[in-house]
Amino acid sequence: MHGSDYTVGNYLADRLVEAGLDRVFGIPGDYTMTLLDYLVAHPGLAWTGCANELNAGYAADGYARMRGIGALCTTFGVGELSALNAVAGSFAEHVPVVHIVGSPASGAQAAHRIVHHSLGDGVFNHFADMYRGITCAQATLTAINAAAEIDRVLVAVKGQRLPGYILVPAEIASAPATPPAAPLPSPTEPTDPDALEGFTAAARQLLGIAPDVADVVVLSGLLAHRFGAVPDLARLLAAGPLPHATTLWGKSVVDESDPHFAGIYAGAASAEVTRQVVEDAAVLIIAGVQFTDLNSGFFTQQITRPRTIEIGADAASVGAALFSPVPLRAAIQALIPLVAELATRRPRPAARPAPPAGPREPLPAATPLGQEVLWDSVARALRPGDVVLADQGTSFYGAAAHRLPRDVTFIGQPLWASIGYTLPALLGACLADPERRGVLLIGDGAGQLTVQELSTILHAGLSAVLIVVDNNGYTTERAIHGPTQPYNNIARWDWTMAPALFGSDQVAVDRVATAGELDQALAAAEASPGKLALIQAVVPPMDVPELLAMLARAASQANAQP
Repeated sequence: MHGSDYTVGNYLADRLVEAGLDRVFGIPGDYTMTLLDYLVAHPGLAWTGCANELNAGYAADGYARMRGIGALCTTFGVGELSALNAVAGSFAEHVPVVHIVGSPASGAQAAHRIVHHSLGDGVFNHFADMYRGITCAQATLTAINAAAEIDRVLVAVKGQRLPGYILVPAEIASAPATPPAAPLPSPTEPTDPDALEGFTAAARQLLGIAPDVADVVVLSGLLAHRFGAVPDLARLLAAGPLPHATTLWGKSVVDESDPHFAGIYAGAASAEVTRQVVEDAAVLIIAGVQFTDLNSGFFTQQITRPRTIEIGADAASVGAALFSPVPLRAAIQALIPLVAELATRRPRPAARPAPPAGPREPLPAATPLGQEVLWDSVARALRPGDVVLADQGTSFYGAAAHRLPRDVTFIGQPLWASIGYTLPALLGACLADPERRGVLLIGDGAGQLTVQELSTILHAGLSAVLIVVDNNGYTTERAIHGPTQPYNNIARWDWTMAPALFGSDQVAVDRVATAGELDQALAAAEASPGKLALIQAVVPPMDVPELLAMLARAASQANAQP
């Protein structure tokens, strides 16, 4: 489409597709409908309407984690504020999502008219101001600036791996525009050559103190995934090969079936073998790790700074020396030949740490379900290539302790920790890569927050297994405080009836309370690829995974401090 027929709406659609999107999530509103006409008319874009804006934001987040960028479109005020929590979570967890908001026409705003979805004060920047702290770039489009501002926001979102915000007044979508004359600019990651050279020299010197390559250990985290360094990280680990671990937040950024994988490091909450591998390393390489309360055992990590090479998103350090700007990928790539050289000079094979505990053998069929039995059975049922989404709480901490098969992607939200996130995120993740099976692990309380999106999942015909942990309430909160308090209770649901409520009779549903029933339900799901399975797994209300129990005690103590 060219000439007078080409509009700002067309330009935005073209650039979204060029950025890597093939769909937009959201809820329509009268301020967005003209824009949506242009988006859905684009042959490379699909529209996925969600049950509410919060869920649309979660779905866009799940999609972006799989595809590298996501998008949602909501209306001004009521819509964008409903999505605010989801976008804040994307910001906290470095997920590149662009939020497109349709607003009242520019003339109405200039005249300060009292229009619907506003606060009735004639001021129209309240909500955009709310987004400034949770987006890396913001733009209000006009007929003159639209092309440049769309490009600027999309480049920032992709480059910084953070959300962006584009406000489109109602009439601007159909304003004339010129098609892009050049590709969308590539994000830049500035590197100071002198800083990179200094980092490399300092790293070579520190690596020289290692008795052999087996004494060099790598601890990797979330940013390795977000900044596209997973292939580089794999090459680094293979150069030794090196013993390695990940944080909870970085689970699945490395192949957990590798014999040199030492498990999940979470400070004092780690398995002892994992803690020793990481904390006793002669040289520890920390790649893309951010230590938070929940992934560090409430800051109980014992890491010796002088023996550490630490690589962040845009800077790296060796001991106390900081080198900046040095992007994460460049720093990892600089280490690969150094490790290979060390392996050549000191070739003792890398020690293979005792592997993290895998799932135990199945128990007698009549064994009542509990957290250990549940997660052992789920871990046995996972297959290479699955996309596992574990909601914050018993699901995340129960599943995270288990070793994953090769090529499994593990999605959680342990920093923002908004319960209910994973059910809509399953929708986005599966639509981003429909050839892979989604496996949702979610508590009954969390599921009640976002259950509406199950209807969209059913309508999309996705291949997924949904396991609802029915422990009759907010067990994580009970473990922290108030085990018998009424605020930790929820209404009981029969989850096996949910598909019928949403108009589907094509879902395999099971309510299981024993090890044998769960194994049968998981086997049936495996035998029916391409079909949705929902399993309601009943476990005791106060049964808590060991890792979560430790973190809950630490959280209780932290919350009690003045």
